[in-house]
Amino acid sequence: MNIDHVATVRQARQGSEPDPILAAQEAQRGGADGITVHLREDRRHIQDADVQRLRDSVALPLNFEMAATDQMVAIALGIRPQTAMLVPEGRQEVTTEGGLDVAGLSESLRDVVARLAQAGIATSVFINAEERQVEAAAQIGIAICEIHTGPYARLFAASGRHDANTAAELDRVARIGSHIRSAAMIFNAGHALNYQNVAAIAALDGLYELHIGHAIVTRALFVGMRGAVSEMRALCGR
Repeated sequence: MNIDHVATVRQARQGSEPDPILAAQEAQRGGADGITVHLREDRRHIQDADVQRLRDSVALPLNFEMAATDQMVAIALGIRPQTAMLVPEGRQEVTTEGGLDVAGLSESLRDVVARLAQAGIATSVFINAEERQVEAAAQIGIAICEIHTGPYARLFAASGRHDANTAAELDRVARIGSHIRSAAMIFNAGHALNYQNVAAIAALDGLYELHIGHAIVTRALFVGMRGAVSEMRALCGR
């Protein structure tokens, strides 16, 4: 469960409500297996104090999304999340728009991965469904590859159903997922998944974990966080 957008609502008033830590605790009660937060460099939603409070008060694995910068590495080393997920970051984007170019950045990322590994933090990368990105990730010691499911979600939204285009994209994600597992890494997926499109992704062979945020936060406005998480778990076959 990604709780970033609970903090987005809070930051609209620069106040203390809604509290993302309370959202994480409610998500846990609804059956969430872990909590994801993205501490962006511009601090547009999640704040440094949120991450520390999550680590101190929520008894679920923490997936810390971060840019591969010295500042973020230092924060990760202080917080000690179970997983640090390296993502691309642009100041003008509304949300993450594509996968990290691990192949093009492998030399600089190698040091980041090594520093995190020395602290016992598993490193994940958010990548497009491309073999060259998987191969580069394996070469620098990445433990987990999360496939960007935005292209699949956009195709599904365009047609409103599963058709030949979504089937082709699902096949591509499945093929890359198999490649990830063959390279002895964990296969995760996420981005733009919702209550209409998630089931087909969740059914992919060997998929370990899904990271979903915006859709659950939106649903929680109407049914509460526990109910929204529980409904999503059921759609994922959990």
